[in-house]
Amino acid sequence: MKKPVCLVTGVGPEHGTGAEIARRFNEGGYRVAMIARNAENLRNLASKYEGARAYRCDVGDLKALVRTLALIRTEMGAPQVVVHNALRATRGSILAMDPEDLEKNFRINTTALLHLARETVPQMLETGKGVILVTGNTSAFRGKANWGFFASTKAAQRILAESMAREFGPKGIHVAYFMIDAAIDTPRTRPILAADKPDDFFAKPAAIAEEMFRVAHQDRSAWSFLVELRPFGEAW
Repeated sequence: MKKPVCLVTGVGPEHGTGAEIARRFNEGGYRVAMIARNAENLRNLASKYEGARAYRCDVGDLKALVRTLALIRTEMGAPQVVVHNALRATRGSILAMDPEDLEKNFRINTTALLHLARETVPQMLETGKGVILVTGNTSAFRGKANWGFFASTKAAQRILAESMAREFGPKGIHVAYFMIDAAIDTPRTRPILAADKPDDFFAKPAAIAEEMFRVAHQDRSAWSFLVELRPFGEAW
């Protein structure tokens, strides 16, 4: 029998959150379909993960996303696990920012999740099982000054995921939303956001990936929807 397929969006550089999610599911027995914009980075990761394939796509281009998902179904088969990790965040005053930025954030954070579900859930319903995981953060629960264009789309993403969980959960499809209350220790974020902070300040991508893998394999009698993750020293 072929190994099951896990699809991951937003697979960035090695040791980042998306790459660690792909690595963990690959080590857990999945063939991983990795979606991101950087083709070179994807090829590098695909060469390290057995059975993984790289699919260059900007998930904000919804037509291209649908075509890519069709290609994945043809080349790898229907995904049993879907992880929406891609995001777009813009920061600034609501009065100063271009409204188009809100639309772009919404397409990647929320509308892309809708298309992922529409293109993968029908096959999950046929087999009576499947998993959809979404990486979120505290912006999905609060609108801070200068983060309105991001927070509003993440809040919509969370509500869409909850609606999916309530609709499809009774049919065997497990949907879970991960609220990550932390700065994540990635090659991109640490040097820019908190270069002077100690290791304990950050959430480790590999630890996030481990928890996502665990939740994806929960017993049906005890499913999680909202999963909160934060470093032990985080004030909340």
